[in-house]
Amino acid sequence: MQVQEKLSQQSTARTLPFGEKSLLFAPMEGITDIHYRETILENYPEWDFVSTDFLRAPSVGPYPPKHVLKHYGKSSYEDLEKRRKTIYQMLTTEDALTEDTVSKIRGFGFKWLDLNLGCPSKTVCKHRGGSFLLSELKALRKVIRTIRSNFPETFTAKIRVGYKDDTLFKDILMLLEDEGVDAITIHARTRDEMYKGVAKWEYVKTAVETVKTPIVGNGDIWTVDDIKKYFEYTKCHSVMIARGALKTPWLARLYKDGQQDNQALRVQEIQRYFNSYFQRIDKLDMEELKKIRRLKAISRYIFDDLDDGDQKKRAFLLSKTREQMFGVLESL
Repeated sequence: MQVQEKLSQQSTARTLPFGEKSLLFAPMEGITDIHYRETILENYPEWDFVSTDFLRAPSVGPYPPKHVLKHYGKSSYEDLEKRRKTIYQMLTTEDALTEDTVSKIRGFGFKWLDLNLGCPSKTVCKHRGGSFLLSELKALRKVIRTIRSNFPETFTAKIRVGYKDDTLFKDILMLLEDEGVDAITIHARTRDEMYKGVAKWEYVKTAVETVKTPIVGNGDIWTVDDIKKYFEYTKCHSVMIARGALKTPWLARLYKDGQQDNQALRVQEIQRYFNSYFQRIDKLDMEELKKIRRLKAISRYIFDDLDDGDQKKRAFLLSKTREQMFGVLESL
């Protein structure tokens, strides 16, 4: 208990790299790679931080250091401002090479490491990683302790409220606090709920009232008004936005400038967004079809608020060439 108390004291004493009411662009597997993150940072710098998708710690055979850097992206690493605003996220299991992976991440001088404890993927959970660890607190404590003892900078965890249910929710929160985690991001659903229904913001409010560790709220934050209501209701430290950020990548600017979205602005930003991203990936040594698929991957929600959004989305997703895709964008 003395060790736990010491770690908890270390957590509360450590200065966070982000201030209250920060807006964090969430990690999304298959989306937030170096090319996408740099598009966001260069076009929408109002986001306080962005995050890599997760690096999975290996179970057999350690990664060479160059693999750890490649996952992050060399160009962002060499740009001090981009490095300052980027969170390195990892995913691991009880038996993976966690210590070795964390030591290599630390070796590059990264200042913020986040542990993915929310991934609901069947494959990830089958291998006892991601949100599965929320059901095995002994294994969870081992993982958290290993990372905390090997990473002296900001260490956070992104969780769901439980695996199959919320029975262990408060126990999870207190475990993370006891082991010295600096902040906890909460996606207010269980793993079994996946992305169904509406995230229950009351879990975030409960977390704020349960532990002293700063809480970052996540789940069903779509608009400027949602951000305001979230802060007012939950009293959380900051928010992390995933699907809402994919739908409105300029959301942080709207919130900070006290603006509201509208049709004309949305059309303008959609065109700017896709053009900027495509210009970046068009430089890659990649088949044309893969470039088109990348644009489709980030389009899931972005057309929803347009008057003819369903029609435009369908036309965009059925496009087979860049000319067809950008023809749709020009017709908005």
